[in-house]
Formats: sequence, C-alpha cells, structure tokens
Amino acid sequence: MLKNEGLCRLWLLLGGVSGALAVGFGAYAAHGFPDAPQAAEWVEKASRYQMYHALALLALAGRQSPGGRLTALAGVFFVIGSILFCGTLYLLALTGWPVGKVAPFGGTSFILGWIFLALSAFAGCRSTRG
Repeated sequence: MLKNEGLCRLWLLLGGVSGALAVGFGAYAAHGFPDAPQAAEWVEKASRYQMYHALALLALAGRQSPGGRLTALAGVFFVIGSILFCGTLYLLALTGWPVGKVAPFGGTSFILGWIFLALSAFAGCRSTRG
C-alpha cells in the first residue's frame, strides 16, 4: 500500500479527474442527445454517480488519519465502481454497445466502498487540536 501522503495525492488526482469527467459528460448529456432521451438519461445518471464518488475520493484525501487499509479499500472500490458503473453507462449511451450487464458490478463496488469507509470509523480519526 502507498504511504498516507501517496494515497492523499492519488485520491486528489483521481477525485479531480473523475469530477472533471462527470461535469463534462453531464454537460454533454444536457445537449448531445436531442433525439435519444434514453441515452441522455443514462449519461446524466452516470455523471451524477461519478460526481458523488469523485467527492468521496476528495474526502478521503482530506482525512487526517486515513484509517489504514479500510479507507484505502474504500477508495479503490469507489474507483472500480466509477469505471464499471459509470463507464458502462457512458459506453452504452455513446455507442449503443450492450455492456449493461457490467453495471451491477460497478454498483456493488460502490456499495463495498461505502461499507469499507464506514468500517474505517473504527480505525479512529486523529484530532487536529493542539
């Protein structure tokens, strides 16, 4: 596993890139599918979930005490979920390629990420007070 500083940088990088992609895809969904409302709905949903998890990654970067492996696993599952769930919906909307059966694995990854984040509470948080 990466040291705390390395994980902080990784979550900042992935959270920032993921947030930017979510905004870009969300904007495209608002204008890029005039004759395909279902595709626009898929992209809008994917961009919303991607933004939620981009913000979660940024929150992981800001933790004083990263919670060890549990917090790292939360971040890993948030990233996997973004790729599998959001990526599948983007691909389906943009190409029509039927990869929808992969999306539930991404959703499951998101759920696991939140469970690991909750469990990391038992690892404690370091006080920032002097």
